[in-house]
Amino acid sequence: MEGFHVVGGERLQGETRVEGAKNAVLPILAAALLPEGDTVLSDCPDIRDVHAMAGILKKLGCVCGWNNGEMRVCNAGLRHWEMPDELSKQIRSSIFLLGPILGRLRRATVTYPGGCEIGLRPIDLHLKGLKALGVRIREDGGVICCDGRDMRAGDVYFDYPSVGATENVMMAAALLSGITTIHNAAREPEIEDLQRFINRMGGRIEGAGSHVIRVEGVKKLRGVDYTPIPDRIAAGTFLCAGAVTGGSVLVRNARFNDLIPVCDKLREMGCAVTEEGGAIRLTAPERLRAFSLLQTQPHPGFPTDMQAQMLAISCVAEGTSVIVENVFENRLSHVADLTRMGADIRVSGHTAVVRGVNSLSGMRMTARDLRGGAALVLAALCAKGESVVERAELVDRGYAHLESALSRLGANIERISLREA
Repeated sequence: MEGFHVVGGERLQGETRVEGAKNAVLPILAAALLPEGDTVLSDCPDIRDVHAMAGILKKLGCVCGWNNGEMRVCNAGLRHWEMPDELSKQIRSSIFLLGPILGRLRRATVTYPGGCEIGLRPIDLHLKGLKALGVRIREDGGVICCDGRDMRAGDVYFDYPSVGATENVMMAAALLSGITTIHNAAREPEIEDLQRFINRMGGRIEGAGSHVIRVEGVKKLRGVDYTPIPDRIAAGTFLCAGAVTGGSVLVRNARFNDLIPVCDKLREMGCAVTEEGGAIRLTAPERLRAFSLLQTQPHPGFPTDMQAQMLAISCVAEGTSVIVENVFENRLSHVADLTRMGADIRVSGHTAVVRGVNSLSGMRMTARDLRGGAALVLAALCAKGESVVERAELVDRGYAHLESALSRLGANIERISLREA
């Protein structure tokens, strides 16, 4: 077990660069099962979830090679449709593999996926979408067994614009004869990226970024080289790190249009945020101001993956901020540790009311999920004294060597064995 040791009080300055987006790379790796030929992904982030996904692909018969941020996937040996239980339970994104495995082999089995405990996150929409394509599904002792021998194109309607379910149906339909239409589809930038990737392979998909996606199946796809979009959540986290420390940071390889809701709130807090040719610069005031209301919503609303970070930095903002978490029911677990640091937070249901304090005090804390762990690191950066954030492995699921990136900006942070703490 490892943790982050942080000595707060350093003003962050300088520049950093984000890699490919976790939430784009994982479904693209799943879609790498579809083509005939190798897939090569550039700018692939060195994070735990990517390694876990590569591990699953290897168990299915693929060969995965990693070299300086470049991931090569050869699926010529794809023969297995049973996803390994242990690896599948490590990451939520294992469920993405149902669609492409069915598309290639017409059969698939998987256990219920794992990931952070931030809510129920049921997979019923994934299964509903696949059933609409003719997949027969049964559950046997916690294992989901899918029979796709009668798969066909069709109309799919989602009661909620689920990102993962939308992506699963896109991949499942890519090789089906006919036209599949997805209604009330999710609109996240990562879905647009998956469309670009499949189309680069020879697919015919249109409408990503809107609520209706149309997939015209093709007979085969070809392997390609591809660079996924930058990680908007990592970029937003680094901007928050600059904001909470009163710093000035430049985040390279960041797409401003993907971060408009986050940049809007940071400006409301008094930060100067500007786009600079494929990068975003933030300059923070001496003290942040509270924002009036932040509500998480499906894209293009405020992303739930940035809620914890914004709550953390609002703890030291002048005034009162209100945060409403509308996406996941258990995504306020970081509040308890922030309160122990001296934050003034009142939670009622899915709403947190944060009254800013002058300062926080460093202490030992425990990350309970990926983004909540990053939020605790942000709080530690501005706190008085030393902090230890335990369970760094959860943060490693979505951030590549977070301590190194923050150190380059001037933070006093290091990774430690918890025996040292």
